[in-house]
Amino acid sequence: MNNFQFHNTTKIIFGKGTELQIAEEIKPFTNRVLLHYGGGSIKKTGLYDSICTSLTKAGIDFIELPGAMPNPRLGLVREGIALCKKEHIDFILAVGGGSVIDSAKAIAAGFYYEGDVWELFSGIEIKKALPLGCILTIPAAGSESSPHSVVTNEKGWYKRAIHSSFLAPKFAILNPELTFSLPAFQTACGVSDIMAHLMERYFTKVQKVDLTDRLIEATLKSVIRNALIVKDNPDDYDARAEIMWAGTIAHNDLLETGRVGDWGSHDVEHELSAMYDVAHGAGLSVIFPAWMKYVYNEHIAKFVQFFNRVFGVEIDIDSDERTVLEGIKRLENFFREMGLPVTLKELGVTDDRKGEMADKAAEAAPLGNFKKLFRDDIYAIYQIADI
Repeated sequence: MNNFQFHNTTKIIFGKGTELQIAEEIKPFTNRVLLHYGGGSIKKTGLYDSICTSLTKAGIDFIELPGAMPNPRLGLVREGIALCKKEHIDFILAVGGGSVIDSAKAIAAGFYYEGDVWELFSGIEIKKALPLGCILTIPAAGSESSPHSVVTNEKGWYKRAIHSSFLAPKFAILNPELTFSLPAFQTACGVSDIMAHLMERYFTKVQKVDLTDRLIEATLKSVIRNALIVKDNPDDYDARAEIMWAGTIAHNDLLETGRVGDWGSHDVEHELSAMYDVAHGAGLSVIFPAWMKYVYNEHIAKFVQFFNRVFGVEIDIDSDERTVLEGIKRLENFFREMGLPVTLKELGVTDDRKGEMADKAAEAAPLGNFKKLFRDDIYAIYQIADI
């Protein structure tokens, strides 16, 4: 196990009706808020009216910035920064899923930066940011308690990330009831994203990390079990609650303590969702099994352990490879059962821009840690995903 520091400052407020506490959570920080959200879903569910009523009764002024999209756009981030400066905003409330929260984080990061916010996505240190909080409506990205943000630049369709402790939300309100109305495909994409965050952390070459191995395995098994329950019964509160909490745990860095995660699959997928604007979780259900097929011989014992413990694959004493390939097949079958694609064709990607995606991804090469990925490796993974 490696040395580590773990520090997570986000206050989690979990359970039924917790969105009604929004004004009392914001009040200690500000009386002037940017309310940032996506499309019309929060208005259809009544969440928007509930938030507006709570803020107004508490005497909290708010300016709205709707329009956050899946794979959030840099253009709206720039618009949000300008709006916050013009309106003297000193707190951001993000209401939605990871895309809305990531967009809010980028606005928060760019507010105090004198240059263009995109420069921060090239590795410039974030020294200050507006405080923000969130109400989560889509369990997936784990952005509600992480210090990460991913944004897509429409110029060239680059999808890049920033990381800073200043970007961790001050609080996150998680009410599983707010996820009842999610379409089945969106729920499935969220499950895929959560699983990817767990698997990125699991596949490490750091030895003697049994505790976090076991925690990741248990979280994955819980996600898989409850995802199948929600698939048949979308209003099952307990199953929704398990998935929602798992999504937070999967990406608050607790399960990466003492180990080094991989993250190559995420970087490879980012080019796919940036170029084709596919749902991130659907892209990951395609890329992660392809990555596994390409890298498992790098440390096959880790894959044998994973598929035995998480998917119950009986270990073939004569062939580790057969054990792993059976496990990958079971993972793909689970994704298919959830209505997710496992090939580029199933994803609806039919034109061949794999070389272009590999070139763009390789600009930050080497990617990953379990196996270092260079341009030819990245292209090979896209090729496997096309079969």
